[in-house]
Amino acid sequence: MSKQLVILLAALAAAPAGAALPRHPDLDLEAANRLAARAIASCRAEGRAIAAAVVDRGGNLVALQRDDGVGPHNTEASRRKAYTALSTRKPTLQLARDAQAVPDTRNLATLPELLLLGGGVPLLVEKQVVGAIGVAGGGGPLNDHACAQRAIGAVPGLDQPTP
Repeated sequence: MSKQLVILLAALAAAPAGAALPRHPDLDLEAANRLAARAIASCRAEGRAIAAAVVDRGGNLVALQRDDGVGPHNTEASRRKAYTALSTRKPTLQLARDAQAVPDTRNLATLPELLLLGGGVPLLVEKQVVGAIGVAGGGGPLNDHACAQRAIGAVPGLDQPTP
């Protein structure tokens, strides 16, 4: 046996037996659809029609639902809000406020996929980001944010958002 092979085998034998890749909770299609539907129902109860998008931990679109009469720009805005909340791990309403108050944060608005407009909220399970929801079309960033938070509250297993 070559010296390099012996060293490699020794290194593998010395590795902890229990060493494995970490396990992460995942967001499934059922939960994503439930989140989007709940956001739509929540806003509809207030007379508002919205689009809701849900992305997974990799930023992949899992669910997109649009209420009747919602403009096409809102479907893209909801996706971008979800993506922004996921990639920054912060609610987009907070990011938008930070961008107004902190000059260094304003540069985030120049990144093509980010949308610093309230309505995107990260989805957490045991403080681990598993995805995000984005809501658009509800009559302003505060309304969009509130609908997203109410949707999260309706899905068991997700950490509840702080107001």
